Formats: sequence, structure tokens, C-alpha cells
Amino acid sequence: MKYKAVRGMEDILPGDMGIWQYLERVARKDLESWGYDEIRTPILEDTSIFVRSIGENTDIVKKEMYTFKDRKDRSLTLRPEGTAPIARAYIEHSLDKTSPKVKRLYYIEPMFRSERPQKGRSRQFHQIGVEVIGSGSPFADVEVIRQLNGMLKLFRLEGATIKLNSLGCASDKENFAVTLKKYLEERKSQLCGDCKERTKKNVLRALDCKSETCIQVVRQAPSILESLCIPCKAHFEKVKERLAKEGIEFKETKNLVRGLDYYTGIVFEITHPALGSQDAIGAGGRYDNLIKDLGGPDTKAVGYALGVERIIIALKETEALPEPTRIYIATLGEKALLEGAALATHLRTWLKRDKNHMIVKFIEDIDGGLLKAQMKRADKGKAAFTLILGEDEIKNNEVTIKDMETGEQTAVDRSSVVAELKKRLGKPC
Repeated sequence: MKYKAVRGMEDILPGDMGIWQYLERVARKDLESWGYDEIRTPILEDTSIFVRSIGENTDIVKKEMYTFKDRKDRSLTLRPEGTAPIARAYIEHSLDKTSPKVKRLYYIEPMFRSERPQKGRSRQFHQIGVEVIGSGSPFADVEVIRQLNGMLKLFRLEGATIKLNSLGCASDKENFAVTLKKYLEERKSQLCGDCKERTKKNVLRALDCKSETCIQVVRQAPSILESLCIPCKAHFEKVKERLAKEGIEFKETKNLVRGLDYYTGIVFEITHPALGSQDAIGAGGRYDNLIKDLGGPDTKAVGYALGVERIIIALKETEALPEPTRIYIATLGEKALLEGAALATHLRTWLKRDKNHMIVKFIEDIDGGLLKAQMKRADKGKAAFTLILGEDEIKNNEVTIKDMETGEQTAVDRSSVVAELKKRLGKPC
């Protein structure tokens, strides 16, 4: 039998791991600088958490969740998204009673949905997510969008669009559902089978349908913005006003909804043309009722999640993937091998303090042997530079730096190696 990974659940091999590590490192560094703390929840949760929070008539719950019974006949589900488990953890551990009042949390974890595998859509996928729990202020909404927008730039991803809308409060959603249902029932013959069913059970889901005929019908549908109450309308206007003042571009999208029922108020989606028709790389919004609905205190919250695989696709398509710089360390003799190890440790210490998110790999040649053989290994390993330590270098307290593309060799004082590498890597000293 030839074993293979489960369809839709892919291995991440060493050749691809660099970009994953880069994105995670940049995300953690940026989020920590904003005052966010990391949280990790189990990949398995009680099924009812997702049914109650996401909505029993959503596609995720009806068609996509990995749900099974354990040995004690309990229904468990591999988490399809990150917000509901965090809400559960917030309630279970009484985080509302701890300081600070407003919790800024983030996660970088795998999620699971039984969808048809295609470009940017796997059955095991990974998300970078953020939750701000404990504030109903429009400035909380603005903060998460600002942070998200800035982080995409740190990823070197250009060309993304932020789409923005408001679903209003629970009453607004109910009022709009009546209006939308009437509109869609008058055009029922033009709807797909799923949307005919949605008009009966969860009419707002029709706004998110990917069927071309339904898209055409929905395009002329009433706007949910017309159903907003005065406080919700004021909240939406405040968010738009502040984003504009911050210089953050967005596209107001009148019928943007999310595929999870717990959203209320502000919702947003980040799209990128590199992904084709499935162009969303992330989404989020406000979920002011979720924690209360799960049995916790009345707590307002807002957050988002980015799909790591989709960001990588967009970076590849735009040729913006940061490539690691490999620097090989070749040594001649046992003394030089020890000196080379000390040099590598010094260089790695410098890199840890670097604030430019450089991806540099310092590779020590542990097999030794003739310099010619080591240079061949460096070349096969796609090294940009090779640092050479032999008898002469040790004697003169120098390191020879060889540019592997041009073949040029330069001897520099050991104390100047970091400055010379910064210069060659295009970073200021």
C-alpha cells in the first residue's frame, strides 16, 4: 500500500517552510507590538459550540464540519474557525474578571473544513486571527483594521482591497431579513437550489452565494444599510470617517455578509485579485452577542482571521515572496571549524536583534574536507555568500567573504563581518 496524505490536508515541506516561518514571525512581532497576547485553544471542541455560534443553517455547520462521536458518545468537532473556541475559553476561565478589561488576543493555528479542495482552499488550513474582547467602541473596529492593513504591508503584499459594510444590531438584521426575503421570493425562479432553501431558513446567506445567477439577483437587492438603526448607522459612519482620516482605503460594499451567524455590526473582507474568483484572503467583524449567547457575560468584541495559504498564493502570484539568503561557512581544519562555529553563533545573535525581518540562514559545513568540495556544497545549497576560515584567516583575525554569483573574494577583519554582510544584503549598518 502506498500511503498518501489525506486529500485536502497537505504536507508543508522544508522548501516551502521559509515563507511560513517568515509570515508567522512577522505577524507575532507586529501583534505583540500592538499589545496582543497569544492564545491557543484545543483543535477539538464540543460540537454544540459551533452549531450555536456559527448557526445551524450555515454551510459550515450543515456541510463542512468534521464531526464525530468519541468513546463516550460525545459529539466533537475539529474547529472550523477560531473565534467560537476563544469565546468559550473567555467564559470558562472568567477572563472578564481579570485585567486588563479589554483583552487583545491573537492566534496562529490550523482549522478544518470538509470543502472541495481547490486553489486557496484546503481541508486543513491555517489562520492568523485577532480578537479584541471587551470594547464596543468604533475605535476598536478601526484598530483591528489598521493593524491588519499594516501587517499586510509588512508581509510585502500589495494590491489587497478592504471591503466594508455594517450588518447592524440583531434587530436591524431581523428587519432586513424580512425585506430581503420578500425581494428574493419575488425572484425565486432565478435562484439556485441552495438559495431557495436559504430564503426559508437563513435568508442573509443568499447574499454570500457564489452562483452567477444569484449574484445577479442580489446585485439589485435592497441594501442592509437602509435598515440600520440610528446608533448602528452612527457607529458605521464613525468607523468610515476614522479610516479615511488614517489614510486607509476601503470599498463600501452594501451587501457584504459573513458566513457565520454570530456577526453583528461592522463586517469587512480583504480580497486580492491573484486568487481569482475565490479572492478573499481574510475577513472579520464585530460579534457583540456571541459571548452572551454562549452563556457568558454581555461582552462586545471584534476580530478578524487571515488565511495563511491564501496570503502565500497572493505573494507567489505577485512575485513578492521574500527569499531567504543563505550564507555558507566553510572551514579548513579543526581549529577553523571551532572558530567557524563561534562566528556562526555571533552572526545568529546579530540576526535575532535585527528589526528588518531579514530571512538569513547561516549554514555551517560540518563535513569539512577540501575547500573545493565545500564550495561545491555551498553552490548546490544556493548560498549567496560563503565565509571562509582557514589558517591565514585565523592568523590575521580575518574572514574571507566570497560572492557566489561573481566569484569575488574579499578579506575583512573579523569585527567587521556583520557590517559587511549588512552592506551586501542591502541593509543600513
